[in-house]
Amino acid sequence: MDVTGLTSLSTALAQAQTGDAVGTLVLKKAMQIEAQGALQLIEAATQGTRNPQHLGNQVDVQA
Repeated sequence: MDVTGLTSLSTALAQAQTGDAVGTLVLKKAMQIEAQGALQLIEAATQGTRNPQHLGNQVDVQA
């Protein structure tokens, strides 16, 4: 086998590893952003106006 062939193979493998590492980091960052968004939605859903005790206790089923 030619030495230049080994060098080019080594370079290709190193580039593939770098590409995989970059892809993994981008995925992790996207997951962090999604988690922050989900937490904000949960906080917004739990913070709300409290209804008085008498609201929501009866349902009118007549039409």
